[in-house]
This record gives sequence, structure tokens and C-alpha cells, in this order.
Amino acid sequence: MITKRIIPCLDVRDGRVVKGVNFLGLSDVSSPVSLARFYSDNGADELVFYDITASAEGRALFTDILKEVASTIFIPLTVGGGINTVADFDRVLKCGADKVSVNSGAIRNPRLIEEAAKKYGDQCVVLSVDIKRVDDRFRVFAKGGREDTKMDALEWIKCGLAMGAGELVINSIDTDGVKNGFDLEMLEAVCKISDVPVIASGGAGNMEHFTKLFKALPGVDAGLAASIFHFGEVSIPELKQKLYDDGINVRL
Repeated sequence: MITKRIIPCLDVRDGRVVKGVNFLGLSDVSSPVSLARFYSDNGADELVFYDITASAEGRALFTDILKEVASTIFIPLTVGGGINTVADFDRVLKCGADKVSVNSGAIRNPRLIEEAAKKYGDQCVVLSVDIKRVDDRFRVFAKGGREDTKMDALEWIKCGLAMGAGELVINSIDTDGVKNGFDLEMLEAVCKISDVPVIASGGAGNMEHFTKLFKALPGVDAGLAASIFHFGEVSIPELKQKLYDDGINVRL
């Protein structure tokens, strides 16, 4: 049986980890290097590092901080933010990333997914999708949730999978930072069309939310969260022990 993964997310702005609610109202949390080291030492299965304003500001991702984070941890690292070309993939991988997450750059140029998958392998290409309900439809938002693309989220995900995306990170803007639980309806719709690992992001507020996620949707491969880990509301070792006790296969 495949183990379920627990993944902390570092949203980085101006070299600091920040967190908000519904992608808005960002407040300072900590140094990405110290937080990354903490999570690597305390049972996280992987780590996600997003330079969350790189795309909106039209600049390249901060590679100096990324190099320091990558050299500090001993778990797989996925990196995103300002990834617009295959050259960006190359730069980030050379900084120590194991996988590269594309979002706004792939919306502008879907062929980026295909080109990167052919060069580096499907397993290296993570399609991150920021989704919000608009008129009872799942819509794709770009630039850190700032821009409504008018695209249907499920159709966009199908396109990304056909292009060679090897993993999906599904970010629910509606539940982000609200701490009332993962967006099970949205995730179920995605799992029905995906044949690659699906990572659930947005809404975790306590340990029970992870149990509910994995029991309700066995097709979800990982739970990603930020603030509940950053502020010490949930410890990863305790969460994993609870999941194990609840009959969910995790790496202890």
C-alpha cells in the first residue's frame, strides 16, 4: 500500500515565509531556511517552496534562498514561482530542487509542461492549479490567485495531464487558510480525472481534517498545509501517529 504524504508548504515573499487567508492578507511567519530545516528534521515527507509573488512581479525566483533551503534539508523539495521556460526548470533544478511546480507560466504556455516533461521526465513536472468557485463552476486563477483566467479547472487539468504533468497540487482558494477542512468536493472531481498523484492543499485546520481527507478520498496521495504547521497548532509526528492509529498508511 502506498503511504500517504504530509507536506508543509513555504510561501515565500521577499525572502520570508508568509501566510494569509484565501490568498490575501499575508503576514510574516519565519525564515524559510530555519523552517525548512525544522520540517526536514521532524517527519515531513516532502517540502514545497513557492516564491508566491515572482509571477505577479514578472521576475525570476529567488535562487540564493532556494540554494540554502535545498542544502539544509534531506527530503524531496518541490519549487515553484516564476517558472515560465525550460531554462527556469534548469535553473531551479540546479539549485537543488527535485521537482518543479508550474502554474501561471503553464497557463500562458501549456507547451511548457510538454517540453519540460520530455527533457526532465514526467515525475519532475508538477502542475499546481489555484481553483475558486465562480457561478458554481471550478475556475482557474493565475498570478497567486489574483487573476481569473475564465478557464474551467477540470478541462485545464485534463490538458496538463495530456501534456505530461506527473503530479497535481490542487489549491482551493475558497478554503485556503480558513481551517475548516480540505475542499473534498473539488478534490473528488479532480481525482476522477487524474491518473497521477494528487496533492490536496487549502483548508487544513486540525489533525482530523487529514484523517477525513484520506478516508473520504483514497485517491488523494498527500495533504499539504502551511499555517497549522508554521504556528505549532499541529505537529507532524503527532499527526502521523494519529493517521497511523486511524488506519492510514504513513511513514513514521
